[in-house]
Amino acid sequence: MKEKVVLAYSGGLDTSVTIPWLKDNYDVDVIAVCVNVGQDDDMEKVKVKAIESGAAKIYVEDVKEEFVTDYLYQAIKWNAVYEGKYLLGTSFARPLIAKKLVEIAHKEGAKYICHGCTGKGNDQVRFETAIAAMDPSIKIIAPWRIWDIDSREAEIDYAKSKGVEVPVTKEKIYSEDKNLWHTSHEGGDLEDPKNEHKEEMYSMVVPPEKAKDEVTYLSISFKKGVPCKVNGEELSPVKLMETLNKIAGENGIGVADLVENRLVGMKSRGVYETPAGTVLYEAHTQLEFLTVEKYSFQYKQVLEHKYSELVYDGLWFTNLREALDAFVDKTQENVTGTVKLKLYKGNIKVAGIDTEYALYDEGISSFGASELYSHKDAEGFINLFSLPSKIKAMKHLGDK
Repeated sequence: MKEKVVLAYSGGLDTSVTIPWLKDNYDVDVIAVCVNVGQDDDMEKVKVKAIESGAAKIYVEDVKEEFVTDYLYQAIKWNAVYEGKYLLGTSFARPLIAKKLVEIAHKEGAKYICHGCTGKGNDQVRFETAIAAMDPSIKIIAPWRIWDIDSREAEIDYAKSKGVEVPVTKEKIYSEDKNLWHTSHEGGDLEDPKNEHKEEMYSMVVPPEKAKDEVTYLSISFKKGVPCKVNGEELSPVKLMETLNKIAGENGIGVADLVENRLVGMKSRGVYETPAGTVLYEAHTQLEFLTVEKYSFQYKQVLEHKYSELVYDGLWFTNLREALDAFVDKTQENVTGTVKLKLYKGNIKVAGIDTEYALYDEGISSFGASELYSHKDAEGFINLFSLPSKIKAMKHLGDK
């Protein structure tokens, strides 16, 4: 009886080539696993293609709701952004995909998991670190670290030689990853930072100059940091994301072009479309300004960077990530309310916040008199607050 290899399968270039390559180089049955995190592919065609490419079996796992509730909700609570721009669309999806690969490997009795990640990318680390955290006995096959194929052009040639249809050409060679949270674009002419990226690559966002001329008002309601309503309508987790992707995308919102520091040590350029995430982060942050007390808010901002780096580096299945999520859940206890946004041609303006948990009090913060705050108290406060500065100045002047 042949050994089994579970293959992370998308039907894209890398994984399409991997099935015939595995069969050429190993005496194995290939169990293809396509994990649907919202990539909008025709899953029936994916199934047919996997079998026609040589897979013994194909699983299609729809995990969109789990992706939102167990991963993206945490992203929103944290306002998780890597290096100021990247909303971590690929990074949040990879641990969930790895989890499903391990589950199916156990179900099938497979000793091997294969992925099509390149030897220069972050995803190889994310997949393999997650798999090791769940079952370190599973062995990894990573073709890009083994085979003689040295470019995407060579992959296309190999696919053609095996009669495998691939979704890219040598002219349109971008590497793309799509899910419910984002679409990423890498490779091709993007590899030269001198090149302006081509807006025709967008699949989720209308270029701002081509967006509609009318202003769109959008309200998003949150309960304990989790989005629950759009324009007053309660929506399922997946429907909420789909709705916000449409609204934000048609208003030209959610594109980031950046050169990032990869985990494996090099810089790379990517263009990311994250329309729903962009408006959700803006609304959530504005609600936090109003409802989270000063020191929790400021300390959370410090940890946001660490959390984002941890997710980017593939360390989802760790005690540290669980501990940080416990912290953020505590900070979100009063992040409940509705934020109104004004969208126009790529721009977002806050148009109002309504919450019963506001720590802002007009009676205290206004310039007028207040029972809780006396202007006279400020003098004593300033004397104490400035005391270290006064002592230092006195010592400095006394030494002259």
